[in-house]
Amino acid sequence: MNLSITLVIVIATGIVSWLAFNNRQLLDRLILWPPAIDRHKQYDRLVTHGFIHADLGHLLFNMITLFFFGRPVEQAFTGRIGAIGFVLFYLSAIVVAILPTYLKHRHDAQYRSLGASGAVSAVLFAFILMAPWTGIYIFFIPIPIPAILYAVIYVGYSIWMDRRGTDNVNHSAHLWGAGYGVLFALVMEPALLPHFLSALANPSFG
Repeated sequence: MNLSITLVIVIATGIVSWLAFNNRQLLDRLILWPPAIDRHKQYDRLVTHGFIHADLGHLLFNMITLFFFGRPVEQAFTGRIGAIGFVLFYLSAIVVAILPTYLKHRHDAQYRSLGASGAVSAVLFAFILMAPWTGIYIFFIPIPIPAILYAVIYVGYSIWMDRRGTDNVNHSAHLWGAGYGVLFALVMEPALLPHFLSALANPSFG
């Protein structure tokens, strides 16, 4: 039986997040805190912040999403770049998604960020590129909506909320992660673009 890299990431993130829930010192060491990177060269925080979460709900939402959409993306990616390539894709997505935020708040000692949302967005949007009409369940809505419609709503909402800046969610990371997932997938397999356009022109719900 082949080991699921996605499941390993989910388990590792769950363990690290749970430990950080009960250990403030560990949380403070792993969280993205710009001055620690700028002054103390703790560049590992650009990755480690993606393995801790604000609370159980935050963790479950990200990991459930990653578990269901990460497996088909993993299968598609590993056939081209191998298991290590998929791991590097996920880790690099954590970094790419947070970089604009880090640069914006580089000298802000009050800013902190955590969570895997940027990388999960990269995985989710890579999946949407491959199967845009697949039904996705969101929140408590009993009827699935097409993945491409979800993508439009997700991007629009993230842009709107990022401009408002009225909550503690890093919507910028969601957007950059989503964009990175699409770009990475297209660079890896350019044929995905005509596949995506053909799929859009021929809706097939399911």
